[in-house]
Order: sequence, then structure tokens, then C-alpha cells
Amino acid sequence: MGSIERYETKSGVRYLVRFRKPDNSQGKRRGFVRKRDAELYLASVETSKARGDFIDVRDAQESIGTLGRAWLANQVHLKPSTLRSVESTWRVHVLPRWEDIPVGRVRHSDVQAWVTALAAKAGPTTVLRAHGVLAGILDVAVRDRRILTNPARDVDLPRKIPRRHTYLTREQVEALAAAAGEHKALVLLLAYSGLRWGEAIGLRVRNLDMLRRRINVESNAVEVGSVILEGTPKTHKVRSVPIIPSLLPLLAKACEGKEPDDLVFAGRSGTYVLRSHNQHGWFARAIRESGVPVLSPHDLRHTTASLAVQSGANVKAVQRMLGHKSAAMTLDVYTDLFDDDLDALAIRLDDHRSRALGSDGKPKRRTG
Repeated sequence: MGSIERYETKSGVRYLVRFRKPDNSQGKRRGFVRKRDAELYLASVETSKARGDFIDVRDAQESIGTLGRAWLANQVHLKPSTLRSVESTWRVHVLPRWEDIPVGRVRHSDVQAWVTALAAKAGPTTVLRAHGVLAGILDVAVRDRRILTNPARDVDLPRKIPRRHTYLTREQVEALAAAAGEHKALVLLLAYSGLRWGEAIGLRVRNLDMLRRRINVESNAVEVGSVILEGTPKTHKVRSVPIIPSLLPLLAKACEGKEPDDLVFAGRSGTYVLRSHNQHGWFARAIRESGVPVLSPHDLRHTTASLAVQSGANVKAVQRMLGHKSAAMTLDVYTDLFDDDLDALAIRLDDHRSRALGSDGKPKRRTG
């Protein structure tokens, strides 16, 4: 148990509460005008210790700015491109509002007001990312026993409306590839393998197994600022992707005279192929010349999924080829591609119903 001590000040009698923290170190709180208030505080401390939810007042006074910098320094598991985005979000949207606020003074209503104000001037993606950073910092504060619960959880967030996918037909893919000139093989590979852009430009000669018609996806080259960094694939898992037979000659030509560790699709200087985001880049020029709908190199993954489903591939095969974490994720992303399955299901159900009914529309009687 703790103790209560009386002491004199210029303003009169005050009371000091001493108590033991859960780690057995000594804690104290002074300045109580009434002894009754000091007794109630001591009782609350002992009750919180018994319940296991004691919070040290000094721990709760640490600022979001200090905790946020420590949290950011621990995000070493993030890929460089993701970390760059998180750092920018922290610096631009979270730090200006929360830097000097003690973690124990963050209120759910304050977080909701901040989210609402941010949503009025920024898109859902920005809002969700900013909220995620603050919520992540506060999650650690909960685990470190600085606060009991995370006030950033269960706030109302804007909904992110998925962008409609662009699917090219086989004819459009061929037209785009022809217009891409020296990058024809790269375009065809993107459209018929489902590789991410970074996975495709990071391919090494040793990653191609021509005899088995397989691509061993081991790395992903990502542009971070003005630098391209090569790391593991997005899901951190190596996967095997099939190569369509008609693409083998083009890939073989792209590998001529190269060593196993050389890039399959190297730029003119021998480095990574750049997609050139501006309208004068090779990909944008190929789109204009071929007349296909405007899309990005990444959108060709959607075309891969579409062509695979049209050819009869099931959702599990599409998942493995695209490198999704689960078949459920593939279904969520490409629900529209499986609408034909629902139509076929409705027809089968109707056939079963028709066989169960007589010509008068009533259920047929079973004969023994």
C-alpha cells in the first residue's frame, strides 16, 4: 500500500501521495488540497494495479512527435518505396498536427475531427495513409503501457473507391506490343505473365528456365525518388510463372550474348528500363500509336488476369500467377472477371428447377 503525507506551502496545506509502481519503483503525486482527494487517488492507483491497467502519468506525457520518430525508425521491414511514402505522410500530415501533443491527451474526438478536416482537402488514399501512421504510433503506445486504448481506432474514415480496371483484348495487346518497337517482348511478357513492372525489369537471364517455360520471380526493382532499388518481390515470396510458348523466341533473343546475372530487359545504357511517366516516353508513345485505351504498364497485370480467366483458368491458378497472398484477394480484386461464373450458376440452378417441375409447373410426384 501507499502512504499520504501532509506538507505546508505558501498557499496552505497540501497532501502528497506515495505509492509503488508495478515494477516496484516508487511513484508520487503531490498537490492535493483535500486529504480525501489524495485518498481517492491512492485508491485508484491500487485498483488499477490490481486490474493490470496502471498507467504512469510520466509515460503518458511523452509527445506524439517523440514517439512518432521512434516508431518511424523501427519501420525497417517496409520496402523502400512504401517507407518513402510513410515518411512523407508523417512529415506532411501527421507531424504538423500532433507533434507536441502528449500521447495521454489524444482523444478519439480530436482524431475524428482531424480525419474529417483532412478528408475535406485530400483524397481517401492520403487520409487513410495518414490515419494509419497515427494509429500505428498509438498502437505501440498501448503496448508500452503509455495509454490504455488507442483513440485512433474506430473513427469514421472515407471509403476508397477502387479504380476501374482497364482490360485489353488479345488484338489490342498485339497492337501495343508492335508499337513498342524494341520493347515488344517486355510488353508481351507483362500482358501474358502478370509480372509487376518492377519484377519484369528486374529479371536476370538466370531467372528464365526456357526448357520448363518458367520464370522464377526472385526480385523487384522499384524506383524510389530518382534511384532504382532492387529487393524481394512485393509479397517477399519467390514464385514460378509460366511463359507462353510463342514468347520464347523473343525472350531468347533478348538474352543473346548476356551473362546469367545480366538484365533480360536492359536499357540502352545497360541499366534498368525506365517506363518514362511523361507523355514523351516510349510506353505513352506506344499507346498513342496503337490506339489502345490509356493505361500504365502495371495495368497489363489486369489484362493478364482477364485473358487467363477467358482461357478457362480457375481463381487459384490466377492467384498463383499474379503472386496474390490468397485466392480471396484475387476474387476481391477481379470480381468482375468472374461474373460469367455467376451466370452459369444461375443457368444450372434453373435447369435443376425445370427438371423438378412438371409441364403444369407443379413439382413432379415421386413414384415408388
